[in-house]
Amino acid sequence: MGEYTIRNLFDVEDAAPKFGMAPGLEARFAREELGLERSGLSFQRLAPNARLPFGHHHREQEELYVVIEGSGRVALDDEEVELRQWDAVRVPAETMRCFEAGSEGLAFLAFGAPYGGPGDAEITQGWWGG
Repeated sequence: MGEYTIRNLFDVEDAAPKFGMAPGLEARFAREELGLERSGLSFQRLAPNARLPFGHHHREQEELYVVIEGSGRVALDDEEVELRQWDAVRVPAETMRCFEAGSEGLAFLAFGAPYGGPGDAEITQGWWGG
């Protein structure tokens, strides 16, 4: 039998309260719990009309976001794009990004590879200010 890991994403700790971002954000980072070595996975949910308080980009890690519930917008560098359920958005490492929920909230899965290790992400508080 091959080696594998199964975890329910709702059994992964919600990191948002630890960083003072609850109740507007739920963020479950599953890389370690799944034993991922070269990629990452997270589940994130924004409350209705909430916006992440920061933008971020990476040195190495390309990310793919899949909207699984609700709708909203994503800011990608200087462009804002509307999102709806089942939209998939590929974002190159160097592109700054930030998410905002619509009136019914926004939930998405984020996949990243290759895992760039600690320090790969650069976070800018208040990046999407408008």
